[in-house]
Amino acid sequence: MKTFQQASAASTPVSPNTKRNLALGAAVGVLIGIALAVLRDRLDNTIKNRREIESISGKALVGTIPFDKERTTHPAVDFQDLTQSSSAEAFRELRTNLQFLEVDHPPRVIVVTSAIPSEGKTTTAVNLAISLAEAGHHVVLVEGDLRRPRVSKYMGLIGSVGVSTVLAGQAKVDEVLQPTKYEGLQAMASGPIPPNPSELLGSEASRAMLVELRSKFDYVIVDGAPLLPVTDSAVLTTHADGALLVTRYGHTKSNELTRAIGNLETIGAHVLGVVLALTPSKKGDMYSYSYNYTADTNLPAQVTPPVPAPASQAPAASLAPVSPPSPAPVHAPPTRQSAPWSASASPAAGPRTAESTQESDSHPRPRRSEAPHRNGTENPRLRK
Repeated sequence: MKTFQQASAASTPVSPNTKRNLALGAAVGVLIGIALAVLRDRLDNTIKNRREIESISGKALVGTIPFDKERTTHPAVDFQDLTQSSSAEAFRELRTNLQFLEVDHPPRVIVVTSAIPSEGKTTTAVNLAISLAEAGHHVVLVEGDLRRPRVSKYMGLIGSVGVSTVLAGQAKVDEVLQPTKYEGLQAMASGPIPPNPSELLGSEASRAMLVELRSKFDYVIVDGAPLLPVTDSAVLTTHADGALLVTRYGHTKSNELTRAIGNLETIGAHVLGVVLALTPSKKGDMYSYSYNYTADTNLPAQVTPPVPAPASQAPAASLAPVSPPSPAPVHAPPTRQSAPWSASASPAAGPRTAESTQESDSHPRPRRSEAPHRNGTENPRLRK
């Protein structure tokens, strides 16, 4: 037996190879993650962009409301607060789009509803009414959800009288209207919860109530119940100019939106458009950007309407040059009292104004006489 080389122990283990295993694990993890993301995207049928809404429902997207966590505690947007300009501008855009949906016959009685609960319909109805009142319109907000009323809670209304009281013939419309803290906006609460909301909202008394509100206000915004669980909003929309359907980003499914629109079209109700609510400000698609163009808070803000300033009582010579007084007689020599006037007429002129004043003093400008000029050509006795 002959030894060719002495055996020695290896300094590093042959197996496992940590670097190779980490690289293989990372590659396999990335591939599995991509596959799961694609599978989830294929299986996810929730509404997320304009193209899906228009292709599924055949209706236009009339507004995109960004997600704002402050709306969970304060549903009403403060349109005067510069920090809430993103939400305020979104509702102003919705207001403008609604006004130009049908130029010849713009909708005035609008039912705001959704396919399923928790879509943001009540918040949308409240802020749409506030934005219309902000534009100078006379608006009434009606709590048409007679099962789970939320407008009374959000607006601080008295809920013991309202829609159900009027529809039952126990009160008149003017008796249940309540003022709000927003100028030009009144509200009508739901009243006591009735046992038959669908029958009340679909009755002739409901139609007469909306007709009376239309005659008293520029816009009537009705917060209705969801369409799929109950038929309250569907029958109520037949008395209105149309329904505004609110869908929640990543929550409302395509089949739910299709069924909700089908329920309205089956009974001949008009769908004005779809609103995509609670859209993320950073993960939105190409149709839901959030530019966040806020006002400059370093500048003074206007608190009260401007009051026209009274006419100034200062002499006119301090504001602008005035015409010289009536000319003196022919024999009167020009005076030097006009020099101070030329200096005070333009105080910002600096040294040049002073020089021009001195020059005008040393060479006074002769004034033109108003008397007839007696020369050889004008006086016939001097003609030869």
